[in-house]
Amino acid sequence: MQKQVYREEAYELLSDLEEALLELEQRPEDKEIVGRVFRNMHTIKGSGAMFGFDRIAAFTHTIETVYDLIREGKLKVTGRLISLTLAACDRIRGMLEASEGGEDEGATGEILAGFQAFLGEEKAPQAQPKAAAPEEAARPEGPERMWRIRFRPNAELFANGTNPLPLLGELRELGQTRVVCSLDALPALEEMDPEACYAAWDIVMTTQAGENEIRDVFIFVEDLSTLELIPVEGEEDRKVGEILLERGDVDPQGLSRALAQQRRLGEVMVSEGIVTPSKVASALAEQEQVREQRTRQTQAQEASSVRVASSKLDSLVDLVGELVIVQARLSQAVSKKADPEMVAISEEVERLTAELRDNAMDIRMLPIGTTFARFKRLVRDLSGELGKKIAFTTEGAETELDKTVIEKLADPLVHLIRNSIDHGVETPEVRRERGKPEEGVIHLAAEHSGAYVLITIADDGKGLDAEAIRAQALQRGLIAPEAQLGDKELYELIFAPGFSTAETVTSVSGRGVGMDVVHRGIETLGGSVEIDSTPGAGTSITLKLPLTLAIIDGLLVTVAEDHYVLPLGAVLECVELTPEDIARTHGRRLARVRDEIVPYISLRETFSVAGEAPDIQQIVITETGERKTGFVVDRVIGSHQTVIKTLGRLLRDARGIAGATILGSGEVALILDINKLRQAAEIDEDNLVHDMA
Repeated sequence: MQKQVYREEAYELLSDLEEALLELEQRPEDKEIVGRVFRNMHTIKGSGAMFGFDRIAAFTHTIETVYDLIREGKLKVTGRLISLTLAACDRIRGMLEASEGGEDEGATGEILAGFQAFLGEEKAPQAQPKAAAPEEAARPEGPERMWRIRFRPNAELFANGTNPLPLLGELRELGQTRVVCSLDALPALEEMDPEACYAAWDIVMTTQAGENEIRDVFIFVEDLSTLELIPVEGEEDRKVGEILLERGDVDPQGLSRALAQQRRLGEVMVSEGIVTPSKVASALAEQEQVREQRTRQTQAQEASSVRVASSKLDSLVDLVGELVIVQARLSQAVSKKADPEMVAISEEVERLTAELRDNAMDIRMLPIGTTFARFKRLVRDLSGELGKKIAFTTEGAETELDKTVIEKLADPLVHLIRNSIDHGVETPEVRRERGKPEEGVIHLAAEHSGAYVLITIADDGKGLDAEAIRAQALQRGLIAPEAQLGDKELYELIFAPGFSTAETVTSVSGRGVGMDVVHRGIETLGGSVEIDSTPGAGTSITLKLPLTLAIIDGLLVTVAEDHYVLPLGAVLECVELTPEDIARTHGRRLARVRDEIVPYISLRETFSVAGEAPDIQQIVITETGERKTGFVVDRVIGSHQTVIKTLGRLLRDARGIAGATILGSGEVALILDINKLRQAAEIDEDNLVHDMA
């Protein structure tokens, strides 16, 4: 069990490590990122040794040593070092997968030799087969603690060539720090020595570092200054007067005189000359630091999390789904009885069920940014392989989506980003000729839109060539020579299986399978794909995805005695269809809705439902992407909380059916896949036209 916990944490640390490395490549002088890389690597090594992953501990020892030297400023970050460390991350993943029963491919020797080259032969450490070295194990991260530091340099400090400001910068790297400068010793202008130091600093800091680590910051100036280091207990609110008294900045008599007045204590003490303004400011800074530390501790306790296996979470959602069905049955049964008490109980159960459903669904929601790091690595590696310069930017990483959707979305996004790198963004030479910056941009953005999430992958490359797509479509027989298609309709042809306009097949693309996979994957998730492209300026592909795949809001309709559910998020409106409307269009399946012609599909005909249709039918107008389609039904019942159930093996490939749900009456209603129904209707119509010709 402990080993499984380590694996899960190690995978998370590796993801964060990769993200930090890619940021470090852009900002190699950023010490904070270097520290983040070192801490991740140190934790992987230390925990690995603790839980018996000795190979990982030994492998990461040399890597950690290199980044320790970078922290100390003895080595510099280079592109080669970043590439080597990313390869090491892949190697550690391989070791973790091997420990889970997978194959351990790849050798560690070459990677370690690369790191030892950075250290130099005389400095290369021997790999440790067991736990971390003793000196490393003796430096555990302790609990957060607050310190009061009073730093009073001697007047001769500047004459020795010492600048105290970098010391304060080093303190800030150890934890949250508040610094107040005191100029109480500053003499009158005519008495001032321009080479003397008159400033002093009061510092309050909250850190996990120990006393020795803090004193080490001042090790070279300790003989030239007075240094006081006092731990502060930050459990309770402390008044300014108490802090000043504890510091020795005021005596009890002066404090009592100030408290006897009805003004702010600090103002009184300053006006009475008891303390200087800088000392009050320092005490206030400490007071605020205590409050913030207590707030952080409270929030940490409130926000404590529990790691739960995804299978248990899925089981919880399934049970909530069953509860939703039972609640619907209860409501339907109560509605047939005129019992006010039972109605009240039913309404209360309905309210609680809705809250439980929303909370259970929220638990499944994850920020989509959890997958962004892998795409940064993809762009870096592939652009380098193809000799292109590409900046990868993201937006909306905090946008939340059902974990199942995120898992199934990874492969389509990989295909789209690879296509943007290979087909979209030009080489630096071509971009220069076209007056563009050498570095192209691929932008990945996510945002909420009602019950959907919109994910956009945009590049500033050459855009899609509509004529090349038309020529390829004609050659493959996808369109007739006389067909008049707009650009957007042509762009949709790239989703056809095997379609590709690439002149040569490479290791990246050219076989025409990527976009087909994207289209099928997004449709399986109940979403849609929209393409917008401007020649010479770039291409934008937008994926529209439902927030969740477990429980959705649907529109319940009937055809004869059969019930169907359409996703409510795709429904625009419902209108009547009369015999006069059908006669007016001479039997063509078209309806005029708000001065717009909308094609419609008869569910009665599609599913071969026996019996006569009512005189007045209903058309449910839906929209996916920018395409509107109507579905003709006998009756619209209303919105319905739909728990999605997968179909059995025999019905899995049923045309136009996405799943099923159980109604309150115990009947089964089929959930319609409106995209598949529309495509099937278009194919049937094309075949009919072909037969008539």
